[in-house]
Amino acid sequence: MSVDLIVTNAKVLTMDEARPRAEAVACAAGRIVAVGGAAEIAALAGLGCRVIDAGGRTLLPGFVESHMHLLLGGAEIMQLHIHGLHGLENLKAAVAAYRAKNPDLPLIMAQGAEWGMLGHEMTRHDLDKVCPDLPLALWAPDHHTVWANTIALEKAGILYGAKTDPGHIIVMGPDGTATGELREFGAYERVIGLGGAGRIHISIATGEEPTPEPTPEERAADMAVFAAGLAHCAAHGITTIINMDGNRYQLSLLDEMRRNGQLTARVKIPFHFKPHMDLSALDRAEAMTRDYNDEWLSSGFVKMFIDGVLDSHTALMVDDYPNSPGDRGQPLFDLDRYMAICAEIDRRGLQIAVHSIGDGAVRATLDGYETALRANGRRDSRHRVEHVEVINRADIPRFAELGVTASVQPSHPPGLMGFPAEPTLSEHIGKDRWRDAYLWKTLVDAGAPIAYASDWPVTDVSVMRSLQASQTRAPYDGAVDERLSLMDSLYAYTAGGAWAAHMEDLVGRLKPGMAADLVLIDGDIEGVSPADLGQTGIALTICEGRITHQARGFG
Repeated sequence: MSVDLIVTNAKVLTMDEARPRAEAVACAAGRIVAVGGAAEIAALAGLGCRVIDAGGRTLLPGFVESHMHLLLGGAEIMQLHIHGLHGLENLKAAVAAYRAKNPDLPLIMAQGAEWGMLGHEMTRHDLDKVCPDLPLALWAPDHHTVWANTIALEKAGILYGAKTDPGHIIVMGPDGTATGELREFGAYERVIGLGGAGRIHISIATGEEPTPEPTPEERAADMAVFAAGLAHCAAHGITTIINMDGNRYQLSLLDEMRRNGQLTARVKIPFHFKPHMDLSALDRAEAMTRDYNDEWLSSGFVKMFIDGVLDSHTALMVDDYPNSPGDRGQPLFDLDRYMAICAEIDRRGLQIAVHSIGDGAVRATLDGYETALRANGRRDSRHRVEHVEVINRADIPRFAELGVTASVQPSHPPGLMGFPAEPTLSEHIGKDRWRDAYLWKTLVDAGAPIAYASDWPVTDVSVMRSLQASQTRAPYDGAVDERLSLMDSLYAYTAGGAWAAHMEDLVGRLKPGMAADLVLIDGDIEGVSPADLGQTGIALTICEGRITHQARGFG
């Protein structure tokens, strides 16, 4: 086979134990055919072979983003971003400037609203002072709480409350009207829908398909959103995406993009199982898995939410929240039914991924996986727990015992990458539980497989910023250092993520036979100080031998 691409003069970190380091990689027809020294690889170059001089930069397997929301992230690129903004007047100025540039929007969506941004508990009355005549919604950084102004609540039909599923809360005031705080998808989906993005949010809100069938114009608009998200990911070195919301509609859009040559990363899309669904809904999950199952586009897993997040006290805890007696959150599923759901998903041979933030949620999820194991026997299921922000010590060894992956985000600990340290640490975790929070190294030391991700758009999709967070995080008082080494962190963003997704024979390592998915870091990653990793760029991203991103000035 004729070699058509060589990357040479690189510091190659292969993530392959048999040959962890090299100087050059040769590719042909989208596959790696050789990894080795610069001279031996140069000898493979034939007529028409493209040779890229890396100039001593670090070459890695293309990054595997193990937990993100591609369509939501693509949609939010153009929305108002208010991360780090504080004070009513500053908010008013930001909204006014954004509105002036986007005068025809039916809804202004702002991303990154901190809980304490106004110095008090935010209500619709605050937002009425900012924007009284146009629906306005502010999304918390964790994407589990939205604050809306009065006109938004009125147009959504929830100013006087509405029936929601357990754990999805329209916060009501003593006057019988909504305060403007909306917790979880079922509470705020109607407000978000005012912006015309119902098709984009429906999979994570309800797990259903858009009705009526989207028009060709609507499909084109949604594919443009996907394309924006894919380009953004390519610019950060991402070549494989494990999406954490989805439906058949999303798969059909990506499939059309693939046929048009627009798909620039491999994407796995789950079936999103919601509490209202009957077990027969899993027939749809099996159909998605059967109909989309190749190296570029696949399904094969079911996503669920068992709880919410710490800041809104919707995360499920084993013990009471600090200073909130009797408050432990509420599971989003009846737990007995949840155990049966896990057993049935596993019986059908599908992987399970469950959003589990609180230690009560982590325990319930592991109980579900243990129930499945007892019912169906042990298999190579690689079920996953997503987030694992607080964990009871008794549950740590269960990850290795059950073969369960900890899918975690180095950007999520409070105080890193846009998540303020307070009030989360003191008021929602509590100092006596700091030793049980964000235990990445403890889990790895106990034998848990681990995969790293950003949860974009909850945090920046930048792998380099996440790596900086992973290397600079300081231990909490009374807690041990939970940082993994740089090499272990890179492994979690490449080979570890590939294994967690059943894709270890295709991506995640640089070795002959694997896909030619490569990322060239704009520097020597081992020589960059931890505090500067986030400012280190991506020079080149290659997916199946095709350049999907090239930094300006490189090459």
